[in-house]
Amino acid sequence: MNVAVTPTESIPLSDQGQHWLISGRWNVQALSTKGEVARRQRLLRAVPRAASWAIDPDTVLDSVGAQLLWHRWQAKVPEGLSLTESQATLFAMMATEAPQLKEVPTAESFEWLRRIGAGLLLGMHHGRQLLGLTGGLVLDFLALLARPLHGPWREISAQIFRAGAQALGITALVGFLIGVVISYLSAQQLALFGAGQFIVKLLGVSIVRELGPVLAAILVAGRSGSAITAQIGVMRVTQELDAMAVMGISRGQRLILPRVIALAIVMPLLVLWTDAMALLGGMMAAHFELGLQFMWFVQELPRAVGLTNYWIGLVKGVTFGIWIALVACHFGLRIEPNTESLGRGTTTSVVTAITGVILIDAIYAVIFSQMRI
Repeated sequence: MNVAVTPTESIPLSDQGQHWLISGRWNVQALSTKGEVARRQRLLRAVPRAASWAIDPDTVLDSVGAQLLWHRWQAKVPEGLSLTESQATLFAMMATEAPQLKEVPTAESFEWLRRIGAGLLLGMHHGRQLLGLTGGLVLDFLALLARPLHGPWREISAQIFRAGAQALGITALVGFLIGVVISYLSAQQLALFGAGQFIVKLLGVSIVRELGPVLAAILVAGRSGSAITAQIGVMRVTQELDAMAVMGISRGQRLILPRVIALAIVMPLLVLWTDAMALLGGMMAAHFELGLQFMWFVQELPRAVGLTNYWIGLVKGVTFGIWIALVACHFGLRIEPNTESLGRGTTTSVVTAITGVILIDAIYAVIFSQMRI
């Protein structure tokens, strides 16, 4: 039975009836090919344990190949094996060093390390491409300021409508429900200490400064970010991007810039809208749980939540909008012309955008930690 181990060289590990014959090259040069050690180990493990062995006198064998055979033979030379003088010397050395010998490392042994390295390299690759995309965006924005009449205003307004106006319903519903949940949970704890009036400050600061921007960004990333990635990905599948390149149309000015500007405008407005709906839900829950009057809640809210918190929320909204648009466009442009890549790219885009939103929010939390609330 001849088993081809490499595409270029047939290493016969052949069943001769009475024994298995090893021949060919079993040295470091042959085994240095990627995956070669693992393939030969699988071949050796496939041989029955009770089989007898023979080594061709012309076999090129060194200590690396000898270790593979030595471990397969369970650290002893099989009985009746005929060896040349050099082969016998090599296996005698193996027997002398047997207590120090360890299993020959294979590609599978370091698979976890390979995956970590591959992940780091992939992250660096995406980071470099995002940095290049950001640089091109800055140049396109400067060109728009220089020639505003030639800007893609119709596309910008369309993206504002799709990402902003059409997202009002879902952001209002989720924001209202989150406000109700937080208010009910907080009211139960504050009521134990007779501090129900502090629910206004608790709700105001937590929603306006943190939950409102993050919640709106997550919804926009899942809704509009995925739509942007899928839209650009379909253009890749249908070769519209190639047609734009042939006609000399800039992808940055016609695809990326309008979406980044639109989300940078829309996100702060959606943050304010989500804040308002969440505070409305919290106010209603506080009224029914703690008996707080609506007018008193409205009057206390400006004193409980300073204007600084609103500005922090708006700054976060602008940053989140730019980040979501950049990530969505980046993964949309990377999609290959097939449907499997389209689905995988859209999923990766949403996950990356949401993860980045949380990371950016954590960075802002550290930056603004000393700011008076």
